[in-house]
Amino acid sequence: MGETRTVDLPTADGPMGVYEARPDDTPRTAVVVLQEAFGVNDHIEDVARRFADAGILAVAPALFHRSGSPRLGYEDIEQAYPHMGALSSRGVEEDLEQTLEHLRRLGFKDHAIGTVGFCMGGTVSLVAGARLPLGASVTFYGGGILEGRFGEPPLVELAPELKTPWLGLFGDEDAGIPVDQVEALREAAARAPVTTEVVRYPDAGHGFHCDARDAFHAPSARDGWQRTLAFLDEHLQG
Repeated sequence: MGETRTVDLPTADGPMGVYEARPDDTPRTAVVVLQEAFGVNDHIEDVARRFADAGILAVAPALFHRSGSPRLGYEDIEQAYPHMGALSSRGVEEDLEQTLEHLRRLGFKDHAIGTVGFCMGGTVSLVAGARLPLGASVTFYGGGILEGRFGEPPLVELAPELKTPWLGLFGDEDAGIPVDQVEALREAAARAPVTTEVVRYPDAGHGFHCDARDAFHAPSARDGWQRTLAFLDEHLQG
């Protein structure tokens, strides 16, 4: 992996920090890593570096910049609630656009850019794919399937509007995202005019990809990561 840095991008609500990890060689593709409810913490930065190790330039925007850009641990989800509550569809979509503009200035076309999000960021990743024709979008256990989040419509309403090839990865043991909702999302996404795929992991719960959480499930995490890299390799056009 090459260098890492944090850059500040302008928004209507002040600067937004973006963690950037570069590969050793000149990258042809880029990915926006969308945070969990715990901010751009050590784990999200590590995920960005993993993408850089795979030859993809990765950026992770601090979506909680309006409430202080916290780096939260995984011990107490309640500490994340005020920051999640401060999100709005306007703010999230502006943050996405500013992040994409940054990548465009670096020379990446939209079809060479993907989004990969986890938990809350998984929801944002599908929203991005529904709003914009990017190269690829990947959702790890994103909620809001039937009820919507931060002012956005439910994912089952957005999924048929996907403009970007989309991959969804979910755990059957996720107490917050029932299997019947995942299947409803699969059916909704199948109506989109782009490639979509949903993968369920029978033994995995919410947060199964995060090796800093008790919910980490190594076999599912490995498979999900491999599928993500393969999906990006297939659909990003660098």
